[in-house]
Amino acid sequence: MKRTLSGIQPTGIIHLGNYFGAIHNWLPLQKEYECFFFIADLHALTIFQKPEILHRNILDLTKLYLAVGLDPVKNIIFKQSAVKEHAELGWLLSCVTPISELERMTQFKDKSTQHKDNINAGLFTYPCLMAADILLYDTDFVPVGEDQAQHVELTRTIAKKFNNQYGDVLKIPEALINKVSARLKGLDDPEKKMSKSAPSDYNYIAMTDNPDLIRKKIKKAVTDSGTEIKFTPEKPALENLITIYHLTTGKSIEQIEKDFAGKGYGDFKKELAERLVEFLTPIQEKYNSISDADVEKILAAGAEKARKLAQAKMILVKQTIGL
Repeated sequence: MKRTLSGIQPTGIIHLGNYFGAIHNWLPLQKEYECFFFIADLHALTIFQKPEILHRNILDLTKLYLAVGLDPVKNIIFKQSAVKEHAELGWLLSCVTPISELERMTQFKDKSTQHKDNINAGLFTYPCLMAADILLYDTDFVPVGEDQAQHVELTRTIAKKFNNQYGDVLKIPEALINKVSARLKGLDDPEKKMSKSAPSDYNYIAMTDNPDLIRKKIKKAVTDSGTEIKFTPEKPALENLITIYHLTTGKSIEQIEKDFAGKGYGDFKKELAERLVEFLTPIQEKYNSISDADVEKILAAGAEKARKLAQAKMILVKQTIGL
């Protein structure tokens, strides 16, 4: 069976943009592939994290994985830092990765601008660790949005360079472009993407927002001039809200426009809020039913499975390069 691997950093609130940009696309993969879903806690350290908050975020993100439908029996769900081979292979790969390849990565450029007071070496070399995450498990496919394909391409470049020097040791992965790749925009600013680091909580709908807060956020969401419910680039705010309606209900854009023909923004936003509540309620109920002890047990079991595969791979890599 072919393998896929995906992970998210535990750096705070997970919102609808995160869900539809990544996790939503993972769910059908469980039927076709051997899936590895990890908590990318080592990657999170490129930005300072308060220890107690980081630990809480790790548990909460794992709960969300489970709540949306990732099966801990069928899949391997684990914490990156629990498998030391990620860091070990990351170092070895950094020794064959040209600096020029790291310099061109957009994430380094973006985060260097956002966090000018903490431009650290980890932020620069993170692609080597990212490549290790993927290559450690002989991953066949990495599900990503089109905007993230650069990460997989660099992993392929690093693996090919390593293989050219030492022999055919690392499997060359391929990007699996997400079927749903809509990049949701901020509710308060449709010119920027929905972001958990936005200055206002009214920028996003968090997966854990309660019904009243969801209604309040949608009511306050910015709209465009005019009143017609029409999906068009000329109305970026409304286009974003219609996209959310489409993703959370499964209704086509055409059907949504038809349903709200002759109605105004107020009617549309009120209905959207209720559909969001309807969509998120079962996820939140499942999320709240999972204890920290349940999470710790699942992460430990997943790490044990991942560790066996990672150790075997590292033995081969070390033997190949003469260690």
